[in-house]
Amino acid sequence: MQKRYDRPTEMVTLLEKVDVMVQENNPSCYTRPKCEGAHEEDKIKSSEFQGNQQGISSLTPSEKEYFLKWTQLFIDDLTTENKQPLTGQTDWSQYPELAAELMISGHPIELMDGDAGIQSSGKSTMLNAMFGLQFAVSVGRCTKGAFMQLLKVSDELRDLLKFDYVLVVDTEGLRALELAGDSTLHRDNELATFVVGLGNMTLINVFGENPSEMQDVLQIVVQAFMRMKVVKLSPSCVFVHQNVADVAAAEKSMEGRRRLQEKLDKMVQLAAEEEVYDAQSFSRVISFNVQEDVKYFAQLWEGSPPMAPPNPGYSESIQDLKNFIISKASQSTGITLSQFKSKVQDLWNALLNENFVFSFKNTYEISVYRRLEVAYGNWTWTLRNKMLAVENQLYVKIENGTVDKISHHDLHNQLNEACEKITKSMTDYFDKDGDSEVLAQWRSRFETKIKEFLDGMVEQVAKKLNAVIQQKEACKKLDERKTELEKNCYRRAKSSLLKSWLEDSHKKFKHNNDVSIYADSKKSQFFKAFKAFCKDSSSSVVFGGLICDQLKDSTIEASCIDSATNLADEMRCNHPVFNGNRTNLEKHMLKLLAENEDFVGFMTYIDTPKKYMETFIRKEVKKYIKDNRDKVQNIARRNVENITELLIKALHDATKAVKTQRGNIEMWVKEFSRLTQHKVKLSISCEGFSDIDNFDFLEEQIETGLTSNKEMMGDLSPDEIKKYRLQPDQILIDQLCNCCWVTCPFCSAVCTNTVKDHSPDKHSAPFHRPNGVNGRKYRGTNNFVVESCTTLVASDRAFYPHHDSDVTIPYKQYQTAGERHASWEITSDGSLLPFWKWFTYRFQKELEKRFDLCFTEKGEIPNNWGEIKKEDAIKSLDEL
Repeated sequence: MQKRYDRPTEMVTLLEKVDVMVQENNPSCYTRPKCEGAHEEDKIKSSEFQGNQQGISSLTPSEKEYFLKWTQLFIDDLTTENKQPLTGQTDWSQYPELAAELMISGHPIELMDGDAGIQSSGKSTMLNAMFGLQFAVSVGRCTKGAFMQLLKVSDELRDLLKFDYVLVVDTEGLRALELAGDSTLHRDNELATFVVGLGNMTLINVFGENPSEMQDVLQIVVQAFMRMKVVKLSPSCVFVHQNVADVAAAEKSMEGRRRLQEKLDKMVQLAAEEEVYDAQSFSRVISFNVQEDVKYFAQLWEGSPPMAPPNPGYSESIQDLKNFIISKASQSTGITLSQFKSKVQDLWNALLNENFVFSFKNTYEISVYRRLEVAYGNWTWTLRNKMLAVENQLYVKIENGTVDKISHHDLHNQLNEACEKITKSMTDYFDKDGDSEVLAQWRSRFETKIKEFLDGMVEQVAKKLNAVIQQKEACKKLDERKTELEKNCYRRAKSSLLKSWLEDSHKKFKHNNDVSIYADSKKSQFFKAFKAFCKDSSSSVVFGGLICDQLKDSTIEASCIDSATNLADEMRCNHPVFNGNRTNLEKHMLKLLAENEDFVGFMTYIDTPKKYMETFIRKEVKKYIKDNRDKVQNIARRNVENITELLIKALHDATKAVKTQRGNIEMWVKEFSRLTQHKVKLSISCEGFSDIDNFDFLEEQIETGLTSNKEMMGDLSPDEIKKYRLQPDQILIDQLCNCCWVTCPFCSAVCTNTVKDHSPDKHSAPFHRPNGVNGRKYRGTNNFVVESCTTLVASDRAFYPHHDSDVTIPYKQYQTAGERHASWEITSDGSLLPFWKWFTYRFQKELEKRFDLCFTEKGEIPNNWGEIKKEDAIKSLDEL
């Protein structure tokens, strides 16, 4: 059991001991302790130092690194020029200032070298020779921890490398003899994992060329690489064999490389067992070329030190390796200091968690993925918008009787142009985005998802439109009766028998077909025609009026459908609730619930999240239309004007075509219908109007009527839009709710992935909840579980995977509990969103009443949860 220093006083006491040691000892003892020939007093101090050193070595990684950093600051402070000796109590406040002076902020930094290998294999010597550094070198364990140094890139290389600094990291060796018996395996794994994950390239230093000599280090490093692969980092490695007698022979040794590959694969298999990872070969874990990424170095000295001269071959090998590293670096882009900070924080937080593999939270990568989700939403929305336009056109054509079958091929053809634009947009995004290297891992998957989305949408629309065609076929006989009815009406209107005949026909038709609503709708039209004939109006005037009446209704319908699509597009692009990804929508829902302190709404959201989201979208759309009534009317007015312009143009073109071909009224109607069939419905009989031959006059009459209609329809109310088949809220629901709805097996939080089927990516949620909010309790008690999933999976506790289970499973191994648990990735950050702390405290009585449980004993709510204000809880959502 490692001793943990939890109280500040104990930490300060240890720091003061280190302070005294630094004052009394030469600072160099921290990097190269030499006791040979020391005076007796020095030996006593050395003994005391070793005792304290063992105490520090027994600390946890976080405590140990804490002391090492303070020790480094002490040393830097003492070695500063003109520094006066320390007297009395140390002024702790000066050290943050000193640390700040040691940091260079705001410059791009390229991470090139992590350094891992067995102890005393020449790591520090190699880095010093390669980069001109001054890392401590000596016999034995002279490097403790990990030391880094920034190297400024020369002006000549800056244009080639595209970054300003290289960060070189030197670490202590693995399997140190000084720490033998202290269970160093876990510690070495942590150190190797941290350093390997930190660098873009890791030099694996091996003493000698026999692969069997590096079994231990390979076990550690391969496991570290595997962890990095699981957390989606992509380090590279170069194996450096030190002290090889015949470099030329080694480079030509195919057998040696074969054995190296064999050893790598074996180590991967061993590491995979521990990490529960599916990998049988090294190439599954990291990209590695056994022919290029293995280097052989001659020994440093020619003969026996201290009189032996340096070996020129060693320097040549160092230069070759340096050139190789620069060549690799030129193919990589640098990262900024803020990105480096995020990367270090992620790695360090992961390192502190013993079993972090399944729950690593790469902040930078998540932000890139969220941007990709937004882009994906925009791509799918563009396709859906185009498909809605195509669907509307085909629907009108079906109603006009000009289309009798919808095929997938036809729909794909009409979407070709939109698909090409989306493909180009995706290519530009993945190739030219500043995070293209991170995005590359998702490229093929999202390209496949776009194709699946398109195919699914085509399938759905084809099915819907073919159903309309089938319905229309079923009503064909009824339509024929309607047409016959209209013909008879026009004939009898001329003979002044309309009224009595219409009433008689209406009764018979209603009795036989029950289409009273249809007949009622036609009465005014027939009566209008009757009055026109009574006034001795020309056929052109009567026919033009009938067409304008039909086109008025069709124009209103088409305008409302277009307005619904336009409104949905307006809100999708500009409304803060709808213009982001799925997580953004979740945040707005939770904010509204918190602002209203709506417990019933909260429970509906928790129990039936999809249903609640649909209701939320409908309310937001209704509120938007109410608050932006003028904008909605302007959209509708613009659509009326656009359709009217289309109809007037069709009038001119139809008249021109008929006059050119010397056609009749039937030809004119057919041509006009063809030109407008994609936008409006028109079904009119030419019976009784065969005498029309002045098409210019007919055109004039219809244009006058259309202009009059436009003025009348200029102020369409938003309520008018609700009468037709397409609604803006349903369009947004179809787009935004077409996502993943799988819930967390512990707290029922919904996976917020924008893609519905996002395999092989695991389900995840940025904000898990206290498990008690959905009624989860400790077995055998009436106590709520107040911890969140993220806290539990970082703990040493266990759970029952099912209500009737007899065997518990450690939370850290939750993915072994079954398929449902294995499909989730829960970040073990030991924290809980303040929002859910506030919710639990605010509604604790309501929760106790709802589930008949209590927040006592194990389930007691921490007092500090009550200190969170509603405003702070809502604000915490913006940090996600």
